[in-house]
Amino acid sequence: MSVLTVVLALFAALSNAAASVLQRRAAAQDEDRAGARHTVLRSLLRMVRDRYWIGGAALLALTTVLQASALAVGSLAVVQPLMATELLFTLVVGSAVFHRRPDSRTWLAFAALAVGLALFLGSAAPSAGHDTATQGRWIWAGLALFVLITVLASVGSLVHGAPRAALFGSASAVGFGGTAALLKELTGRLPQGVGEVLTQWPPYATAVVGVVSFLLLQSALRAGTLAASQPALTLGDALTSVALGWALFGEEILLGVRVLPELIGVALIGLGSVGLARAPSVHGAWDTAPAARDGPAAGGEAMSSPRRTNRDR
Repeated sequence: MSVLTVVLALFAALSNAAASVLQRRAAAQDEDRAGARHTVLRSLLRMVRDRYWIGGAALLALTTVLQASALAVGSLAVVQPLMATELLFTLVVGSAVFHRRPDSRTWLAFAALAVGLALFLGSAAPSAGHDTATQGRWIWAGLALFVLITVLASVGSLVHGAPRAALFGSASAVGFGGTAALLKELTGRLPQGVGEVLTQWPPYATAVVGVVSFLLLQSALRAGTLAASQPALTLGDALTSVALGWALFGEEILLGVRVLPELIGVALIGLGSVGLARAPSVHGAWDTAPAARDGPAAGGEAMSSPRRTNRDR
């Protein structure tokens, strides 16, 4: 484990967390201005002019570069567990951006999720596997991804609030996990030559799945608080990547004596998920736009619904 790998992975986690916070800030402010009935695409067309949204988009691009650089000098077994710190960075950056700290139960739940995910991935230590997928497996993997994303997004569209944010976050996570696998397939084919690769399907599938995942992310950030969507994003992305690595590229998860820490990691993820479901911040308003929460309009709203305000505190 080199120092450079650790630094790059931690900066990638921080950048990704900050991107989610800034785009959630833009989505919360847009919802306050335009209402919740507007479609994601119409909201997106408005938010491209928002400095917070633009900053978040730039940080998403930076995250891609930092994570790719970390993986170039270190292994997946090192980088992925470190990326789990994104959960804690989300709360730290969110507290600064929204000028309000989430409750202690949310902090404990996020910590359990981050430690559990890091312990599971670090113990599993998936092997490097093949550079490209085994022939014929992408058809079944693509079908499974399509069905899973469709089901999660469809169910998410039927509910509201925190469940909607979590379901769309999960759908986006599955999509981003698929995008990462497609990028691995794409880079694995580069020795054939750029011109040859451009005549094949991976570059275009990567672009399509990436765009769909990005749109699902915007839906998740618009649907509810970061405490509901961010764990689903982080956990879903990591676990989908591990599953696709095993199914497509022959990456094997280590068992034997490592089963115990893996099970402890899974248990911590379960405890964190249960704690998060009961945390006030999931259904509260700690990550709404400060102007909307603290302004005159918000003051009137707070007086009209004192029970919600007291519970959020």
